Amino acid sequence: MAQSTASHRSRLRLVVLQTLVFSLLATLGARLYYLQVVSGEEYRGQAASQSVRQIVVQPQRGLIVDDMGRPLVTNRLIWVVSLDRTLIGRMSLADRTELLHRTAQAIGVKVSKIQGKLLLCGDPGAVAGQCWNGSPYQPVPVALDVKEAAALRILEQPEDFPGVVVDRQSVRQYPAPYGVNAAHLLGYLSPITKDELDSADKSGDSSVNGASVVGRAGVEKEYDEWLRGQPGYQQVAVDSKGRVREDVSGLEAQPGDTLVTSIDAKVQSVVEKQLATMIATQRATRDPVTGRNFAADSGAAVVMEAKTGRIIAMASQPTYDPSVWVGGITDKQLKRLYSEAAGTPLLARSFQGQFAPGSTWKPFMTVGALTHGYSPSTILNCSSAVQIGNRAFHNHESAGYGPITFARALEVSCNTFFFQVGMHFWQTLGSDPDNVDAKDPLVEQAEKFGFGHRTGVDLPGEASGRVADRKWKRDYYESMKGYYCGIAKKPQDAKTSDFVYKFAREFCVEGWKYRLPDAANFAIGQGDTIVTPLQLARAYAALSNGGTLWEPRVGKAIVSPDGKVIREIKPKKDRRISIPSSVLSYLDNALKGVATEGTMAWKLGGFPLDQVQIRAKTGSAEVYGKQSTGWVASYTKDYVVVMMMSQGGTGSGATGEGVRAIWEALYGVDGDQVKPKSSVIPGVTPPTSLPIFGDDGSILPPAREE
Repeated sequence: MAQSTASHRSRLRLVVLQTLVFSLLATLGARLYYLQVVSGEEYRGQAASQSVRQIVVQPQRGLIVDDMGRPLVTNRLIWVVSLDRTLIGRMSLADRTELLHRTAQAIGVKVSKIQGKLLLCGDPGAVAGQCWNGSPYQPVPVALDVKEAAALRILEQPEDFPGVVVDRQSVRQYPAPYGVNAAHLLGYLSPITKDELDSADKSGDSSVNGASVVGRAGVEKEYDEWLRGQPGYQQVAVDSKGRVREDVSGLEAQPGDTLVTSIDAKVQSVVEKQLATMIATQRATRDPVTGRNFAADSGAAVVMEAKTGRIIAMASQPTYDPSVWVGGITDKQLKRLYSEAAGTPLLARSFQGQFAPGSTWKPFMTVGALTHGYSPSTILNCSSAVQIGNRAFHNHESAGYGPITFARALEVSCNTFFFQVGMHFWQTLGSDPDNVDAKDPLVEQAEKFGFGHRTGVDLPGEASGRVADRKWKRDYYESMKGYYCGIAKKPQDAKTSDFVYKFAREFCVEGWKYRLPDAANFAIGQGDTIVTPLQLARAYAALSNGGTLWEPRVGKAIVSPDGKVIREIKPKKDRRISIPSSVLSYLDNALKGVATEGTMAWKLGGFPLDQVQIRAKTGSAEVYGKQSTGWVASYTKDYVVVMMMSQGGTGSGATGEGVRAIWEALYGVDGDQVKPKSSVIPGVTPPTSLPIFGDDGSILPPAREE
């Protein structure tokens, strides 16, 4: 009986076990049927996608050429080494460490730097500018411009470098025709930031990606959307080690468009060399006022087409080599570019630097005076000094010329003549120093010529300058009274000079008041009024062309990679200044006198002024604690040439010879002979047409009209 019961139980257990096994097999079969039949297509697609990688193909950036088609910025191919984060992430720690050390040794880059580049921006320890802000599935560039031998070694030994990708990419190259630098005009590139990438994603802009570089200055930034092109992509099948088996599909990248500029490389070369030469000369010249050599710490020069506002050449010193940004700039190089000790080379003095204009301001004051009560026959005494309050205001070197006209005052640059003009308007229209709304024809005229506002040039970061009128002085007081009153309320310490302490006490008490000395200084371009060299150039262009104030332009046209003109960048008028023709004619003749008999004459001896009629004005602006800023502003019916030097001495003394050399190059002047065929620009004036773009990619000079 017991044996029968045990046998029954065994059979029961077997039945239960069999039922369980059959149930599991049925469930497994059903699951397999679902995976292979019902969802088989979906999972096969997912499996295939895991072996396919999408690689972004960066476009070749567009060229930048001058108005004759000469290349200013091109591209060159470099070897780039990248690492596949996905693949190396699957490796053991030991294998990954060994791979990084082997790769670092091959390309000459520290392991720590490679590791920093592999971090995703936002990850712990990621450093902005070094981390990767692109797709985590995209190979990460860890070294640019790798030596060919190193690149070929990696390509030839793939088994030693699993997950290491080597390809060729294009980067910027600067051919420097005729030795030009043009760094501040051209600008530079740097990697896109995470914020910029996020913004592009939100706006649906597909022209940038995590590996993109974008324009940061100059025309590279201003015309970035045209120059950058459109990225492509390449889908490739890879094996378990990340090695490419085959191309699956792809979309070709679209190269960027070409920017044709109004810059002429030959003129740019002349301007840069003359500016550098003048600065070097002044640094070796003794300043009779201070008894030491001129510091000549910076300078700028502008050549503008008077009738259109197009920039033909523009230079700034100190400058820098734009190629330092290619492939990534070092901390040491970047520190120097921002260093005040090095002269802040990144600052474009031509349109970002702001300086007191000195006597180059007087022609605009003359227009203001002659249209508000004064006349060409007005005679004022050019004494050696004028007493204003308890202080004597002097002419340069205390020279006196007796009773003279506006024309003669411009020729000899008589300060005391213009002091009287400025004081007259203050006394008759606004002698209350607290009245910020008092009229001032000289201030109004300066604003009509565009001073105190950006010119609208197609270059980023332009400075606005400053017209130091009554409202500005009140606003400045409100913003600075806390600082200066803080100094004035404390006992003078060793760090505060007598001048600063006295100024702070006076400023705290009545710093908002616009007094007679302010008006006198304004009339001669001294005091707190500041301008950029570009602002001054376009104002003189308005004198040359009859009163049209242009928005300066560097860009001339956008041309597609296949040579089609996409967009012509036409000159744009800012405004028309209403100036009586009699006033313009009078001023024009007076400025001719500056070149033939006045303060610029000693630098133009033997120059054929009867054939190339240069109008000029020199200026020397005094700056507290520094040597004088020297200016020469000049023009003909075709061009405006302005050159300026900070701490360089008198205008004609600092820059006169350089300005003459530029005029000689523009018109083909040899001694006292004018030889148009020797001009650096064929036909003397810039071409109106664009360069000719051939089907084979060649670029030829514009066809000139006979």
